[in-house]
Amino acid sequence: MEDNASTPLPCPSAILWDMDGTLIDQTAAIIRCYGEVITNMGYPAPGDDAIRRSLGGTMAETMSLFVASDRLEEAGKAFRARFPQIMFDGLIILPGGMDLIERAYQARIPQALFTNKHGDTARKVSRYAGFAKYIPVCVGSVDTQWQKPQQELTQHVLEQISAKSEGAIMIGDSPTDVAVAQNAGLTCYCVATGAHSVAELRAAGAEAAFNSLTELGESITIPES
Repeated sequence: MEDNASTPLPCPSAILWDMDGTLIDQTAAIIRCYGEVITNMGYPAPGDDAIRRSLGGTMAETMSLFVASDRLEEAGKAFRARFPQIMFDGLIILPGGMDLIERAYQARIPQALFTNKHGDTARKVSRYAGFAKYIPVCVGSVDTQWQKPQQELTQHVLEQISAKSEGAIMIGDSPTDVAVAQNAGLTCYCVATGAHSVAELRAAGAEAAFNSLTELGESITIPES
């Protein structure tokens, strides 16, 4: 595949941002919470890497890998009760993200945060990290009846920012984000700041993949305001 840096990426008409692994690294708190809930329910302690590789979908999807189906509701309640107590422990705002968000904001490019994280939690993180100042729209799980990568959810998010799929991009860190874009007719740019490498993201179908948001920001064309 052609080197990303050799070809400037066009200016997007809108940007949909994934959150976990893309704009933030909240892995330490997430892994800790899964581990506590699973072991407190009497199951063997899962390895950190097993949890890390399972992230990107809904909490129930990850939990189902470690907990019996008839106890998923119990596990979900325990996770939602515990996570707010530790959610900001070790949280990292990944380099390059805020700069790109600010540039897009100044260029009046519509943006939305779009995640399978619980909606209320995602909005708390957005406010904590400072994203909400520039991106008021943040849609998470349970906010609608849909989940990523369902096309209906992507269309709903686009409608919230009065944008169309044509010319819009998805920025994420996982094959789920690639599927979001493919299902809804968006272009997907990925960053290898989560659990997947540049090669894995390219193989999944990302139009371009980078080692960081800083690299992506250097490649994408956004006019000065």
